[in-house]
Amino acid sequence: MTHAHDDDPAPALLARLKSKQATIGIIGLGYVGLPLCMAIAKSGSKVVGFDIDAKKAGMLLGGESYIKHISNDEVRSLVATGRFRATADFAELAAMDAILICVPTPLSAHLEPDLHFVEETTRTIAKTLRRGQLIILESTTYPGTTVEVCRPILETSGLTCGSDFHLAFSPEREDPGNINFSTSRIPKVVGGDGAVALELASALYGGFVVGVVPVSSAATAEAVKITENVFRAVNIALVNELKVIFGVMGIDIWEVIDAAKTKPFGYMPFYPGPGLGGHCIPIDPFYLTWKAKEFGVSTRFIELAGQINTAMPDHVVSETAKALDAQARKGLNGSRVLVLGVAYKKNIDDSRESPALRLMELFEQRGSDVHFFDPFIPVIPSTREHPSLTGRASATWDAETLASFDVVLIATDHDGVDYAGLVKHARLIVDTRNACARAGLAGPHIVRA
Repeated sequence: MTHAHDDDPAPALLARLKSKQATIGIIGLGYVGLPLCMAIAKSGSKVVGFDIDAKKAGMLLGGESYIKHISNDEVRSLVATGRFRATADFAELAAMDAILICVPTPLSAHLEPDLHFVEETTRTIAKTLRRGQLIILESTTYPGTTVEVCRPILETSGLTCGSDFHLAFSPEREDPGNINFSTSRIPKVVGGDGAVALELASALYGGFVVGVVPVSSAATAEAVKITENVFRAVNIALVNELKVIFGVMGIDIWEVIDAAKTKPFGYMPFYPGPGLGGHCIPIDPFYLTWKAKEFGVSTRFIELAGQINTAMPDHVVSETAKALDAQARKGLNGSRVLVLGVAYKKNIDDSRESPALRLMELFEQRGSDVHFFDPFIPVIPSTREHPSLTGRASATWDAETLASFDVVLIATDHDGVDYAGLVKHARLIVDTRNACARAGLAGPHIVRA
């Protein structure tokens, strides 16, 4: 295929992006893609959401949201403006001015990057790719993916990156459940495959986010996201280790952190927990570990943090066993255990990589009769890692039910849970989130782990 290159399509695209005349396509309507659609449509631009799940597209077109922090009203009103619609027909990608890729980047069983969603999506785009389109990858990945993986696939179309079409990377920075920082209020880091791509992508995001942070390359932007997540993983591992150390010394880690954070410089509070969850922090650092091997560099800090965080559920189970032994003279074998909260963090309905699921399995391996309660997750969805838990329903919340368990383990500290009722009726509480103390509740039957 040959193309005449005398008419550069980039200036026209730039003008359309700046004047909000461009139509933007977003592939993947999950926790990253759907909020992005909402933010773009609210800003006055047209956006089409693409998902392989036709049911999701149908729900959205009917004004129905499937993500807790996005309301049905919000979806309905944006569909009504005509600026937002959703589809499972990927042939429509041809009509988009810009296409944003927001698909998952999980790890394989061997802790290696699994880029098949990114690769399949890029191949789908390549089928309808035309001159003048801007493609942006948002999925978190290792430095080099945009240029080394996506660009060659897109160029199978016969078009050339940098002249016929443009390619950039801008990492998603969603924080589900964080009411202070919605999509449009979080600055966007942007790295382009060339200066024109950077200018185009910056114009696109500049239309609906509070600030754009341009960096020198797509690989640098990829490195920024990995750095943000490694920073959290390492610091959470550090406080998890301190929790164990201070615990054997009889010192309360939560009290230590509260006092330390009064220092106005040089300290930032991170909090321990029962392990790491979510789609980013337990997974993304290993993308860098994998890529570093190509350069003969080891990532000792990252791997150590991973080991500490991965070991936390085992620590919590052994602390629960100790508490049962001390307070009820019972073992885990045959005990009834209620896990409070299976979402990976509070106030959201996402259980991906949640340590609570691992905890449930560990208790069952020790012979416990395990149930869960979560106001946000009525039924545990299907996961690759925990197939045995699929379809389990949340327990009812009442005095009789709470009293029927030998121990209640607080794994996720959702707001709005009746902690006073829990403390009143539960026989034994193992609190991994300091939720009871923060609610001003104390008692000899509350143990921190």
